[in-house]
Amino acid sequence: MTEQNRFEPGKTAVLTLDIQKGIFGFVPSAEAMVPNAAKAVGAARKKGFRVIHVGLGFEPGHPEIGQLQSKFSIVKKNGVFVKGSESAQFHPSILGEGDTIIHKQRVGGFSDNALEMVLRANGVTHLVLMGISTSGIVLSTLRRAYDLDFTCAVLEDACFDPDEEVHRVLTKKVFAAQAQVLTVAQFEESIR
Repeated sequence: MTEQNRFEPGKTAVLTLDIQKGIFGFVPSAEAMVPNAAKAVGAARKKGFRVIHVGLGFEPGHPEIGQLQSKFSIVKKNGVFVKGSESAQFHPSILGEGDTIIHKQRVGGFSDNALEMVLRANGVTHLVLMGISTSGIVLSTLRRAYDLDFTCAVLEDACFDPDEEVHRVLTKKVFAAQAQVLTVAQFEESIR
């Protein structure tokens, strides 16, 4: 690992993306990635890394979702992901005391929220990404993070996509142009 790609506790944030209770209602098979995500977060937390959970969070009544946003209309229709509700809660196996929670109202982790400000204010230059789904929030967040000049890593076995082939193509072919793609075991080894 080059010096530029080295993970340092003061400069690295581990981002969990959409690993929320309500997501499993839409994609129950995604629960299979949670043990790997929990393992990565636990290792990072022990080494003093900042852990940030980014996920869906709407105001009561979902005023952020208009009539034309068909992708999110099911969220509004089902009344889920309201801030403070059970569906908006992050999976208990990844949530820890002192972690930062940032809500978003669209796909990408940087979507109209304070994520970039929190990262810059804390001197973060490196991001480690994991989440549900690989072709949704992980891809969108990685692209934006790269454009914002963050050095990124994606933990491929702590990501999930309903389409296994899409997950494979993204992690094996696409992400490598903008990030280190690692397994959780490789990440753990790199921070020992």
